[in-house]
Amino acid sequence: MTEHLSMTHDTPILVRASLDADVTAMLEIYRHHICHGVGDLGAYQPTPFEEDDLKARRKSMKKHKLPHVVAEIDGLVAGYAYAVPFRKRPAYRFTVKHSIYVHPDRLHIGVGRALLPALIDACAAAGFRQMIGYIDSTNATSLKLHESCGFRQVGYLPAVALRFGAWADTVMVQRGIGDADAPVVRTIGAG
Repeated sequence: MTEHLSMTHDTPILVRASLDADVTAMLEIYRHHICHGVGDLGAYQPTPFEEDDLKARRKSMKKHKLPHVVAEIDGLVAGYAYAVPFRKRPAYRFTVKHSIYVHPDRLHIGVGRALLPALIDACAAAGFRQMIGYIDSTNATSLKLHESCGFRQVGYLPAVALRFGAWADTVMVQRGIGDADAPVVRTIGAG
């Protein structure tokens, strides 16, 4: 992955491939969002997730050429994003779903706006053709970001998640990337 440098609010944001050295900061960001969620929804029971789990996940992603990137401001991790297979069956191997997490002290300054295009580029460079995202329906900021990056709503899933003692709706978004519109080319073997 090539590094991306963005400027927002006069603050340079460097987006680069994540490293094992970033795991502690990424885990802190993840735990904050799991415990506090989006908006005023409160907390829900997080699944235990430790540094070794994240290191193993990163190693597996790298092995399968799945991007895992961080946004860095002044040498500190301000957010991270990654892509995983959309489905495990071979027919879906060119489609990924993604997640973005931003440090709570770095919200609304363009970290997500730096991460998402870099992740799109990295996924396209890895040969993927479609990106899927699942977004909490109350997360207007994320919905707006995805729309501005070419995603469109392709589904609305009411009451599919129990978060913070309430049923939450999820919006499914999708965007073509790379050679998304190229036809399948079949070669006919000899014999």
